[in-house]
Amino acid sequence: MSAGRFITLEGGEGAGKSTHAAFIRDWLQARGREVLLTREPGGSPLAEEIRRVVLQGWAEGVGAESEVLLMFAARAAHLRATVLPALAAGRDVVCDRFVDSSYAYQGAGKGLDERHIAALESLVLGDFRPQLTLVFDLPPEQGLARARGRGEVNRFEDESLAYMARVRECFLRRAAAGGARYQVIDAAPPLEQVRESLRLALESRL
Repeated sequence: MSAGRFITLEGGEGAGKSTHAAFIRDWLQARGREVLLTREPGGSPLAEEIRRVVLQGWAEGVGAESEVLLMFAARAAHLRATVLPALAAGRDVVCDRFVDSSYAYQGAGKGLDERHIAALESLVLGDFRPQLTLVFDLPPEQGLARARGRGEVNRFEDESLAYMARVRECFLRRAAAGGARYQVIDAAPPLEQVRESLRLALESRL
């Protein structure tokens, strides 16, 4: 089997990344690929425990520095235990969120200097990067309404529109500057229309 490919899904709250990840898995499997679906933070036993800590609402709050360190601790565990072994075994890995989310949420969203995020990225990832990053773009007011409509609001989904607007702008800025590995998908239309855009993107990129 050929080497596995690492595909990441990014975007703000309510953009439907989990639903789209399942569609991508099915699309790849229909073409004979073995596929692993995973997520960040999480994706391994240690990383899932860190996820529980990260998403919990703490009375003292969670500062940007604490948050980004927890995210990269989970990412390091996830890579070592889950992502890299699957890729080495020839499986495609589809991941709901990856390092771009740290730049968007802790960097643009909370004002953390991107140089600190880049240093952690270098420490944890080295030269490793996804082959394809799909950015599902959605106006923050629409995304937050969708997320809150699910009735499972975590503390990220309880952030302000201004915060989520900064997150969105960061994803789009990174996609525009990041070259061939990024593809922006408009997540605002009805699901079937978004899936058609996604299918066309997958056919052209993979």
